[in-house]
Amino acid sequence: MTGNDSSISQVAQSGLVVTVPEAEPAVRAWRDRLDPSVPSGMPAHVTVLFPFLPESRFDGDTLAAIADVIGRHKAFEARFEGCGRFPGVLYLAPEPAAPFRALTEAVVDRWPETPPFGGQFAEIVPHLTIAQGQDDTILDEAEAGLRDGLPIVTRVASVDLMVHDGSRWRQRASFALG
Repeated sequence: MTGNDSSISQVAQSGLVVTVPEAEPAVRAWRDRLDPSVPSGMPAHVTVLFPFLPESRFDGDTLAAIADVIGRHKAFEARFEGCGRFPGVLYLAPEPAAPFRALTEAVVDRWPETPPFGGQFAEIVPHLTIAQGQDDTILDEAEAGLRDGLPIVTRVASVDLMVHDGSRWRQRASFALG
């Protein structure tokens, strides 16, 4: 989850993510060094929506509503063949990006009080963060080091609800795509 992940240590924050375990062999060493969300337990992922609802809102009805929204979308395959950048950030860009955007838009349509990254950015850019808060020299090094591990292919079949307990991210629930 990029958009100032280093400050996401508040208790009860949540996010919806697509974990990408297939990426771990290629990205883990870089993320361990360069992504501040790793020490708090966030796996390699593409963010669907962050921040999402506070943990106190996750009752049975809300979890059922999330499952309904996510379940309306079909499972799909995504490939990560290259990198992209935001200022100080290196990420892997998923193709196709449209299904990730559609998931984000559907969740925001249902919970409009939860704009992606708090409304900081005008465009939804699906991405798997490798490094953040780094200068271009470090990002160049990481990007060069990732090339041999690409492409990465994953089947996106679920979205995980992650909740921060004050020190670590933990999976609260997982929702299957249709």
